[in-house]
Amino acid sequence: MRKRLLDILKGKFLVSGDAPKNWMFILFAAFLAALMIASAHSADGKVHKIAALNEEVKELRSQFLDGRSDVQKLKLESSIVEEVKKSGLYPSETPPKKIKVKSVK
Repeated sequence: MRKRLLDILKGKFLVSGDAPKNWMFILFAAFLAALMIASAHSADGKVHKIAALNEEVKELRSQFLDGRSDVQKLKLESSIVEEVKKSGLYPSETPPKKIKVKSVK
């Protein structure tokens, strides 16, 4: 047991007769480790991108709500009357009357 452990620590398994098999396994394990690290970095990047997009969505939603409230204020009759008064137009004193047309059969 002790001799086997010393052989591993000294690296004799890398230069022994069946070393190519060991080297292939080491290269395969290194490739898998690199692939796993790349995958983890890719996932982290996607998480950061999602967080940034969520912040942008919140900002755009806030801008939309502000714009919608401004438009609703502009659509009020009182604000329209104020804007039209600047042009010299005033609201009518008498309300409009409905005209009903009876169809002839």
